Amino acid sequence: MMNKKPEQSKILVVDDIPLNRKLQKTYLESVGYQVILANDGIEALQRIDEERPDLILLDVMMPKMNGFQVCRRLKSLESTRFIPIIMVTALNEIDDKVRGIEAGADDFITKPFNKLELLARVKSLLRIKYLHDELELKIKELEIAQSKLIQLAITDGLTELYNYRYFKEQLSQEVIRAKRHNSHVSIAMIDIDYFKNYNDMHGHPAGDQVLKIIAELLRNNIRKIDVAARYGGEEFALILTETDKPSAGIVANKIKNLIEHQKFNYEETQPNGKLTISMGVATFPEDAMSPDELVKIADQRLYLAKKAGRNRVVLE
Repeated sequence: MMNKKPEQSKILVVDDIPLNRKLQKTYLESVGYQVILANDGIEALQRIDEERPDLILLDVMMPKMNGFQVCRRLKSLESTRFIPIIMVTALNEIDDKVRGIEAGADDFITKPFNKLELLARVKSLLRIKYLHDELELKIKELEIAQSKLIQLAITDGLTELYNYRYFKEQLSQEVIRAKRHNSHVSIAMIDIDYFKNYNDMHGHPAGDQVLKIIAELLRNNIRKIDVAARYGGEEFALILTETDKPSAGIVANKIKNLIEHQKFNYEETQPNGKLTISMGVATFPEDAMSPDELVKIADQRLYLAKKAGRNRVVLE
């Protein structure tokens, strides 16, 4: 913003004396600034809310609300605290400057003021403001970039579900939480039946589309506190927080049935005429006391589901 043109800078002049307002307006407009006027502190606050000036020239002695009060109000608000304020005063007393500093003023100029001095002070404070604005913008850009990087690090690129790494970390945290609160946590390991057959017959783009559809079904049919992840290849995993085995079984069977009734391209070529999934479920603390053991047992039950004919959920 350092390359901002003078005519793009908006300055509010606040003074109850018309001649003072006119003089400051003339000086400022002579170098291209846009000038807004206010007669007193109350009107100044209204104009600031409407116009959002880049700098304020604020007279100290005014009726209704003096400059110290206006300055203190502006510097207390998040939306206006970084607008530079030059306090304009006919007084040159140290006490008044101290009061101004305590109110949050950024600079002072004493009436009658010199045109060159006024313009120099305005230019200096605007330069600082634009540097601050640039810094704020860069900080926001960095925060957005950091957030995106964090999201990328924990998200599977194809399905946009959480990835294996996040699943493992989150499962460890949920088991710790369940131990602390004497509650349950269940996991479900999910595998697409005959997925290699599907990929071999119809190609990876068609297989990727299946993965995306199943990911969307998983995402839309669990609670916000639960976790759906792509475990790897055609395998998915769920963490069902504060969920005992009967409840986990209800969720797992609901998802299995949804996928069974979902229409997929070319699914009629699958060995059982439909594209389906198999699931193995394990629950803390009944089945295992550690995250790794939970995954191991859920995997074993997933294998049993496959062995028993696929398109089913095994809980025990």
